[in-house]
Amino acid sequence: MSQTIVLFGAGRSATRFIRFVQEKSEANRWTLVIADRDEALLKEKKADHHRTETVVFSLDDDVLRQRLIQRASLVVSMVPAHLHVVIAKDCLQYEVNLLTASYVSEEMQSLNDEVERKGLLFLNEMGVDPGIDHLSAMKMLDELRREGAEIHGFESFTGGLPAPGLEDNPWQYIFSWNPRNVVLAGAGGAVKFRQEGRYKYIPYHQLFRRTEFMNIPKYGRFEGYPNRDSLRYRSTYGLQDVPTIFRGTLRRPGFCRAWDVFVKLGMTDDSYYIENTHDLTHRQFVNMFLAYHPSDIIELKLMHYLNIPQDSDLMEKLEWIGLFSDEPIGLDRGTPAQLLEKLLMKKWHMKSTDRDMIVMYHKVDYQLNNQHFTLNSSMVYEGKSAKETAMSDTVGLPLALGAELMLSGKIKQTGVRLPVTEDIYTPMLKGLSEYGINFSEEVIEKK
Repeated sequence: MSQTIVLFGAGRSATRFIRFVQEKSEANRWTLVIADRDEALLKEKKADHHRTETVVFSLDDDVLRQRLIQRASLVVSMVPAHLHVVIAKDCLQYEVNLLTASYVSEEMQSLNDEVERKGLLFLNEMGVDPGIDHLSAMKMLDELRREGAEIHGFESFTGGLPAPGLEDNPWQYIFSWNPRNVVLAGAGGAVKFRQEGRYKYIPYHQLFRRTEFMNIPKYGRFEGYPNRDSLRYRSTYGLQDVPTIFRGTLRRPGFCRAWDVFVKLGMTDDSYYIENTHDLTHRQFVNMFLAYHPSDIIELKLMHYLNIPQDSDLMEKLEWIGLFSDEPIGLDRGTPAQLLEKLLMKKWHMKSTDRDMIVMYHKVDYQLNNQHFTLNSSMVYEGKSAKETAMSDTVGLPLALGAELMLSGKIKQTGVRLPVTEDIYTPMLKGLSEYGINFSEEVIEKK
């Protein structure tokens, strides 16, 4: 029997999902319908594939959206996260299963009872983080519990970074996904986690000064800063009574200290608009946040304001990014965060010769047979090019493998769910391994 997959959203992260479905469409008798507002992008993603249809589409077109969903055997939503619920409510009305890569919102979770009542599955958090992190973490934790281990601590970090080879970039960073999300990272309120039995809260203005360092085999040293609410997965992971639970984001050492300059200045604020920005230069943008002085240059005022030593490499990073140049930012109107994003895009956009990588690291402290151990698990996956990125693969492949499982009827769960059970993570990790996404584990006995 033929099946129709309707994909809403054809952006960068959808690339690998689309190719996977196209490659398997003949054998599985799948028809892929891609809906997006960008006609040129749709043409590129279709690539003249005979079992792929495209529809120029705006999400506020209720009639067309509902018509597409009525056709679907499965709906995959890759629109911005806050818009998933619009599609979810239509899927509920027309009794169609749904798949997303995004965090479960309160609105999405509120649909759970009705989704269960109708025997449907709305499977979420099926990307890289959230997604592959759930799959790999739950496999580790379940295996340790089966051995009789007592979990004392769980830490998990993920980062999208440049692959090795950008030595001339002192930040060791480029945009491999939505730049706006990078600029606003951590700005949603205090970060929460638990450390050695104590609850910890870090306000946004201190977030990038509270980092942890780790080494990944063959790739060297990284730093991690806390990410969102680490406590939200305690019950999901079965870690309610674990003294330490911490989730974070990975960067190369030195990034967080430099990014903290933008935070302290107020450049990541997205709550108000700056007027008369049409000819505002990078240098003038910085000066807006500094006190007036009749003679001191901007660099000196900044160093005094933030207590930056003269021999600090911070100034090198800020100069390299173009923060003190006389070049116009090039945005007629925007918030500080939007202006900063525009400025950073000039240096951090992926060039055709750039490659990215995804780095994931889990650390589990546990006790077994009266001995204490640490299990370190790491995964590094490098992209092939600026078009075939690691970010696209590690978001698109889990979605694609999840779609295959759902369409084949191998997942029997219903409701609004996450990929944290063995019937999902075992075949998913096996499938990811076949595409080169593998974890390396090391157990260290603690003396």
